[in-house]
Amino acid sequence: MNQALFQTALIAFVAGIILGPLFINMFRRLQLGQQIREDGPRKHLKKAGTPTMGGVVFLLAIVPALILFAPAGMPLYLALILTLGNGLVGFIDDYLKVIRKQSLGLKARSKLLGQLLTVVVFYLLWQGLGESTALSVPFTDFSVELGAWYLPFLIFFVIGTTNAVNLTDGIDGLASGTAILALFSYTILATVMGLAGLAQFGAAMIGAVFAFLIYNFHPARVFMGDVGSLALGGALAAMAILTKAELYLVIIGGVFVIETLSVIIQVIVFKLTGNRVFRMSPLHHHYELGGHSEWRVVTGFWGLGFLFAVIGLLQLGAL
Repeated sequence: MNQALFQTALIAFVAGIILGPLFINMFRRLQLGQQIREDGPRKHLKKAGTPTMGGVVFLLAIVPALILFAPAGMPLYLALILTLGNGLVGFIDDYLKVIRKQSLGLKARSKLLGQLLTVVVFYLLWQGLGESTALSVPFTDFSVELGAWYLPFLIFFVIGTTNAVNLTDGIDGLASGTAILALFSYTILATVMGLAGLAQFGAAMIGAVFAFLIYNFHPARVFMGDVGSLALGGALAAMAILTKAELYLVIIGGVFVIETLSVIIQVIVFKLTGNRVFRMSPLHHHYELGGHSEWRVVTGFWGLGFLFAVIGLLQLGAL
Protein backbone atom coordinates (compact mmCIF):
# COMPACT_ATOMS: atom_id res chain seq x y z
CA MET A 1 0.00 0.00 0.00
CA ASN A 2 1.54 3.30 -1.10
CA GLN A 3 1.85 6.39 1.09
CA ALA A 4 -1.34 8.08 -0.13
CA LEU A 5 -3.39 4.97 0.55
CA PHE A 6 -1.76 4.53 3.95
CA GLN A 7 -2.63 8.12 4.88
CA THR A 8 -6.24 7.58 3.80
CA ALA A 9 -6.52 4.39 5.81
CA LEU A 10 -4.87 6.06 8.82
CA ILE A 11 -7.24 9.05 8.84
CA ALA A 12 -10.26 6.75 8.57
CA PHE A 13 -8.83 4.54 11.34
CA VAL A 14 -8.27 7.49 13.69
CA ALA A 15 -11.75 8.84 12.93
CA GLY A 16 -13.23 5.41 13.71
CA ILE A 17 -11.29 5.13 16.96
CA ILE A 18 -12.60 8.54 18.06
CA LEU A 19 -16.19 7.97 16.94
CA GLY A 20 -16.47 4.44 18.35
CA PRO A 21 -16.80 5.23 22.08
CA LEU A 22 -18.99 8.25 21.35
CA PHE A 23 -21.53 6.19 19.46
CA ILE A 24 -21.30 3.18 21.78
CA ASN A 25 -22.16 5.39 24.76
CA MET A 26 -24.94 7.09 22.80
CA PHE A 27 -26.40 3.75 21.71
CA ARG A 28 -26.35 2.57 25.32
CA ARG A 29 -28.17 5.68 26.52
CA LEU A 30 -30.76 5.22 23.80
CA GLN A 31 -30.97 1.49 24.66
CA LEU A 32 -30.24 0.45 21.09
CA GLY A 33 -29.37 -3.10 22.08
CA GLN A 34 -29.15 -6.24 19.98
CA GLN A 35 -31.91 -8.83 20.21
CA ILE A 36 -30.50 -12.36 20.36
CA ARG A 37 -32.17 -15.35 18.69
CA GLU A 38 -33.38 -17.82 21.32
CA ASP A 39 -32.77 -20.73 18.94
CA GLY A 40 -29.10 -19.80 18.56
CA PRO A 41 -26.14 -20.95 20.67
CA ARG A 42 -27.03 -20.54 24.35
CA LYS A 43 -23.85 -18.66 25.16
CA HIS A 44 -24.96 -15.87 22.82
CA LEU A 45 -27.87 -14.98 25.10
CA LYS A 46 -25.52 -13.00 27.35
CA LYS A 47 -24.89 -10.67 24.39
CA ALA A 48 -28.46 -9.39 24.52
CA GLY A 49 -28.51 -5.62 24.90
CA THR A 50 -25.08 -5.06 23.35
CA PRO A 51 -25.27 -1.82 21.32
CA THR A 52 -25.93 -2.39 17.63
CA MET A 53 -26.10 -0.27 14.46
CA GLY A 54 -22.33 0.24 14.83
CA GLY A 55 -21.92 0.24 11.06
CA VAL A 56 -22.77 3.93 11.29
CA VAL A 57 -19.36 4.41 12.91
CA PHE A 58 -17.26 3.17 10.00
CA LEU A 59 -19.52 4.81 7.41
CA LEU A 60 -18.97 8.17 9.07
CA ALA A 61 -15.26 7.48 9.61
CA ILE A 62 -14.55 7.23 5.88
CA VAL A 63 -15.85 10.77 5.26
CA PRO A 64 -12.82 12.85 6.41
CA ALA A 65 -10.39 10.45 4.73
CA LEU A 66 -12.17 10.63 1.39
CA ILE A 67 -12.57 14.41 1.55
CA LEU A 68 -8.86 14.87 2.27
CA PHE A 69 -7.31 12.35 -0.09
CA ALA A 70 -9.66 10.75 -2.60
CA PRO A 71 -9.75 12.28 -6.10
CA ALA A 72 -13.31 13.04 -7.13
CA GLY A 73 -14.60 10.95 -9.99
CA MET A 74 -17.37 8.62 -11.09
CA PRO A 75 -15.75 5.40 -9.76
CA LEU A 76 -15.63 6.89 -6.25
CA TYR A 77 -19.20 8.16 -6.50
CA LEU A 78 -20.44 4.79 -7.76
CA ALA A 79 -18.73 2.95 -4.91
CA LEU A 80 -20.38 5.33 -2.44
CA ILE A 81 -23.80 4.83 -4.05
CA LEU A 82 -23.74 1.06 -3.55
CA THR A 83 -22.22 1.34 -0.09
CA LEU A 84 -24.43 4.09 1.32
CA GLY A 85 -27.54 2.98 -0.56
CA ASN A 86 -27.39 -0.51 0.92
CA GLY A 87 -26.34 0.97 4.26
CA LEU A 88 -29.48 3.11 4.25
CA VAL A 89 -31.66 0.05 3.63
CA GLY A 90 -29.91 -1.67 6.55
CA PHE A 91 -30.31 1.41 8.74
CA ILE A 92 -34.08 1.46 8.17
CA ASP A 93 -34.22 -2.26 8.96
CA ASP A 94 -32.24 -1.75 12.18
CA TYR A 95 -34.34 1.29 13.10
CA LEU A 96 -37.56 -0.68 12.85
CA LYS A 97 -36.16 -3.62 14.83
CA VAL A 98 -34.23 -1.79 17.52
CA ILE A 99 -36.01 1.53 17.98
CA ARG A 100 -39.57 0.76 16.84
CA LYS A 101 -39.35 -2.76 18.35
CA GLN A 102 -40.72 -4.41 15.21
CA SER A 103 -39.03 -7.79 15.54
CA LEU A 104 -39.03 -8.58 11.82
CA GLY A 105 -37.77 -5.14 10.85
CA LEU A 106 -38.15 -4.06 7.24
CA LYS A 107 -40.33 -6.42 5.20
CA ALA A 108 -38.35 -8.57 2.77
CA ARG A 109 -40.24 -7.05 -0.16
CA SER A 110 -39.41 -3.51 0.95
CA LYS A 111 -35.76 -4.39 1.59
CA LEU A 112 -35.41 -5.92 -1.88
CA LEU A 113 -37.08 -2.88 -3.44
CA GLY A 114 -34.65 -0.52 -1.70
CA GLN A 115 -31.66 -2.57 -2.85
CA LEU A 116 -33.09 -2.85 -6.36
CA LEU A 117 -33.44 0.93 -6.66
CA THR A 118 -29.85 1.35 -5.44
CA VAL A 119 -28.55 -1.04 -8.10
CA VAL A 120 -30.57 0.61 -10.87
CA VAL A 121 -29.22 4.08 -9.98
CA PHE A 122 -25.71 2.61 -9.89
CA TYR A 123 -26.20 0.94 -13.28
CA LEU A 124 -27.54 4.04 -15.01
CA LEU A 125 -24.50 6.05 -13.91
CA TRP A 126 -22.08 3.17 -14.52
CA GLN A 127 -23.17 3.02 -18.18
CA GLY A 128 -21.65 6.46 -18.66
CA LEU A 129 -18.19 5.01 -18.06
CA GLY A 130 -18.50 2.86 -21.17
CA GLU A 131 -17.33 -0.25 -19.34
CA SER A 132 -17.60 -3.72 -20.82
CA THR A 133 -20.56 -5.92 -19.92
CA ALA A 134 -18.40 -9.04 -20.26
CA LEU A 135 -17.52 -11.21 -17.28
CA SER A 136 -14.06 -12.74 -16.93
CA VAL A 137 -14.26 -16.36 -15.82
CA PRO A 138 -11.74 -17.26 -13.07
CA PHE A 139 -9.14 -19.96 -13.79
CA THR A 140 -9.74 -19.60 -17.55
CA ASP A 141 -8.95 -17.20 -20.39
CA PHE A 142 -12.62 -16.96 -21.29
CA SER A 143 -15.09 -14.15 -20.84
CA VAL A 144 -18.86 -14.15 -21.21
CA GLU A 145 -20.57 -11.19 -22.88
CA LEU A 146 -23.85 -10.45 -21.10
CA GLY A 147 -25.00 -7.38 -23.00
CA ALA A 148 -28.52 -6.48 -21.87
CA TRP A 149 -28.38 -9.25 -19.28
CA TYR A 150 -25.72 -7.38 -17.32
CA LEU A 151 -28.32 -5.44 -15.31
CA PRO A 152 -30.12 -8.60 -14.08
CA PHE A 153 -26.69 -9.99 -13.23
CA LEU A 154 -25.85 -6.82 -11.25
CA ILE A 155 -29.09 -7.07 -9.29
CA PHE A 156 -28.39 -10.70 -8.37
CA PHE A 157 -24.71 -10.00 -7.69
CA VAL A 158 -25.19 -7.00 -5.40
CA ILE A 159 -28.14 -8.41 -3.44
CA GLY A 160 -26.37 -11.77 -3.15
CA THR A 161 -23.16 -10.14 -1.88
CA THR A 162 -24.89 -7.92 0.68
CA ASN A 163 -26.91 -10.80 2.05
CA ALA A 164 -23.85 -13.06 2.17
CA VAL A 165 -22.03 -10.54 4.36
CA ASN A 166 -25.17 -10.18 6.46
CA LEU A 167 -25.29 -13.95 7.06
CA THR A 168 -21.61 -13.98 8.02
CA ASP A 169 -22.18 -11.29 10.65
CA GLY A 170 -23.09 -13.73 13.40
CA ILE A 171 -20.19 -13.77 15.85
CA ASP A 172 -17.82 -11.09 17.12
CA GLY A 173 -15.41 -9.80 14.49
CA LEU A 174 -16.13 -12.43 11.84
CA ALA A 175 -17.74 -10.29 9.13
CA SER A 176 -15.61 -7.20 9.78
CA GLY A 177 -12.30 -9.08 9.77
CA THR A 178 -13.18 -11.11 6.69
CA ALA A 179 -14.39 -7.98 4.87
CA ILE A 180 -11.08 -6.22 5.57
CA LEU A 181 -9.22 -9.03 3.80
CA ALA A 182 -11.50 -8.85 0.76
CA LEU A 183 -11.40 -5.04 0.68
CA PHE A 184 -7.61 -5.13 0.87
CA SER A 185 -7.50 -7.48 -2.13
CA TYR A 186 -9.64 -5.22 -4.28
CA THR A 187 -7.72 -2.15 -3.14
CA ILE A 188 -4.52 -3.78 -4.42
CA LEU A 189 -6.25 -4.58 -7.69
CA ALA A 190 -7.63 -1.03 -8.05
CA THR A 191 -4.12 0.34 -7.43
CA VAL A 192 -2.57 -1.91 -10.07
CA MET A 193 -5.28 -0.82 -12.53
CA GLY A 194 -4.65 2.88 -11.82
CA LEU A 195 -8.12 3.48 -10.37
CA ALA A 196 -6.95 6.02 -7.79
CA GLY A 197 -10.35 7.11 -6.49
CA LEU A 198 -11.53 3.53 -6.04
CA ALA A 199 -8.27 2.54 -4.36
CA GLN A 200 -8.63 5.47 -1.94
CA PHE A 201 -12.20 4.37 -1.21
CA GLY A 202 -10.96 0.87 -0.43
CA ALA A 203 -8.20 2.22 1.82
CA ALA A 204 -10.69 4.39 3.71
CA MET A 205 -13.03 1.43 4.21
CA ILE A 206 -10.15 -0.73 5.44
CA GLY A 207 -9.03 1.86 8.00
CA ALA A 208 -12.57 2.56 9.21
CA VAL A 209 -13.60 -1.09 9.49
CA PHE A 210 -10.33 -1.95 11.23
CA ALA A 211 -11.08 0.72 13.85
CA PHE A 212 -14.58 -0.71 14.23
CA LEU A 213 -13.10 -4.21 14.62
CA ILE A 214 -11.29 -3.08 17.76
CA TYR A 215 -14.69 -2.48 19.40
CA ASN A 216 -16.31 -5.45 17.64
CA PHE A 217 -13.61 -7.89 18.72
CA HIS A 218 -14.69 -10.61 21.19
CA PRO A 219 -16.24 -9.77 23.57
CA ALA A 220 -17.85 -7.17 21.31
CA ARG A 221 -18.74 -3.77 22.72
CA VAL A 222 -20.84 -3.04 19.64
CA PHE A 223 -22.35 -4.94 16.71
CA MET A 224 -22.45 -3.54 13.17
CA GLY A 225 -26.13 -4.29 12.55
CA ASP A 226 -27.66 -4.50 9.10
CA VAL A 227 -26.56 -0.93 8.38
CA GLY A 228 -22.98 -2.20 8.60
CA SER A 229 -23.26 -5.62 6.96
CA LEU A 230 -25.32 -4.43 3.98
CA ALA A 231 -23.00 -1.43 3.50
CA LEU A 232 -19.93 -3.70 3.57
CA GLY A 233 -21.54 -5.99 1.03
CA GLY A 234 -22.31 -3.01 -1.17
CA ALA A 235 -18.72 -1.79 -0.93
CA LEU A 236 -17.31 -5.18 -1.91
CA ALA A 237 -19.75 -5.55 -4.79
CA ALA A 238 -18.90 -2.05 -6.05
CA MET A 239 -15.15 -2.69 -5.99
CA ALA A 240 -15.59 -6.02 -7.77
CA ILE A 241 -17.76 -4.43 -10.49
CA LEU A 242 -15.58 -1.36 -11.00
CA THR A 243 -12.39 -3.42 -11.30
CA LYS A 244 -14.17 -5.78 -13.72
CA ALA A 245 -13.39 -8.71 -11.44
CA GLU A 246 -16.97 -9.54 -10.53
CA LEU A 247 -16.73 -13.32 -10.52
CA TYR A 248 -13.43 -13.23 -8.65
CA LEU A 249 -15.38 -12.12 -5.59
CA VAL A 250 -16.54 -15.72 -5.37
CA ILE A 251 -12.88 -16.57 -4.64
CA ILE A 252 -11.74 -13.47 -2.75
CA GLY A 253 -14.91 -13.49 -0.66
CA GLY A 254 -14.92 -17.27 -0.40
CA VAL A 255 -15.82 -17.24 3.29
CA PHE A 256 -19.01 -15.32 2.52
CA VAL A 257 -19.84 -17.86 -0.21
CA ILE A 258 -19.30 -20.83 2.11
CA GLU A 259 -21.45 -19.27 4.83
CA THR A 260 -24.26 -18.65 2.34
CA LEU A 261 -24.03 -22.13 0.83
CA SER A 262 -24.26 -23.67 4.31
CA VAL A 263 -27.62 -21.94 4.82
CA ILE A 264 -28.91 -22.98 1.38
CA ILE A 265 -27.82 -26.60 1.88
CA GLN A 266 -29.31 -26.72 5.37
CA VAL A 267 -32.69 -25.43 4.20
CA ILE A 268 -32.93 -27.64 1.11
CA VAL A 269 -31.88 -30.86 2.86
CA PHE A 270 -34.16 -30.19 5.84
CA LYS A 271 -37.17 -29.55 3.59
CA LEU A 272 -36.49 -32.67 1.53
CA THR A 273 -35.51 -35.12 4.28
CA GLY A 274 -36.27 -33.52 7.66
CA ASN A 275 -32.61 -33.94 8.59
CA ARG A 276 -29.92 -31.34 9.18
CA VAL A 277 -26.49 -31.38 7.55
CA PHE A 278 -25.05 -28.91 10.09
CA ARG A 279 -25.74 -28.52 13.80
CA MET A 280 -26.88 -25.00 12.89
CA SER A 281 -26.36 -22.64 9.98
CA PRO A 282 -24.64 -20.42 8.97
CA LEU A 283 -21.53 -22.56 9.22
CA HIS A 284 -19.84 -20.61 12.04
CA HIS A 285 -22.63 -21.70 14.40
CA HIS A 286 -22.00 -25.33 13.45
CA TYR A 287 -18.47 -25.09 14.82
CA GLU A 288 -19.59 -23.14 17.88
CA LEU A 289 -22.09 -25.84 18.78
CA GLY A 290 -19.31 -28.37 18.21
CA GLY A 291 -17.48 -26.89 21.21
CA HIS A 292 -15.11 -24.45 19.53
CA SER A 293 -14.69 -21.02 21.08
CA GLU A 294 -15.72 -17.89 19.19
CA TRP A 295 -12.07 -16.86 19.04
CA ARG A 296 -11.05 -20.14 17.39
CA VAL A 297 -13.90 -20.05 14.89
CA VAL A 298 -13.26 -16.42 13.94
CA THR A 299 -9.49 -16.77 13.55
CA GLY A 300 -9.98 -19.97 11.58
CA PHE A 301 -12.33 -18.24 9.17
CA TRP A 302 -9.97 -15.26 8.95
CA GLY A 303 -7.18 -17.63 7.96
CA LEU A 304 -9.41 -19.14 5.30
CA GLY A 305 -10.34 -15.65 4.10
CA PHE A 306 -6.65 -14.74 3.79
CA LEU A 307 -6.01 -17.89 1.73
CA PHE A 308 -8.93 -17.12 -0.59
CA ALA A 309 -7.73 -13.53 -1.01
CA VAL A 310 -4.23 -14.65 -2.03
CA ILE A 311 -5.62 -17.19 -4.52
CA GLY A 312 -7.87 -14.54 -6.04
CA LEU A 313 -5.08 -11.99 -6.40
CA LEU A 314 -2.75 -14.57 -7.93
CA GLN A 315 -5.42 -15.46 -10.47
CA LEU A 316 -5.87 -11.78 -11.30
CA GLY A 317 -2.11 -11.29 -11.65
CA ALA A 318 -2.13 -8.58 -8.99
CA LEU A 319 0.52 -10.30 -6.85
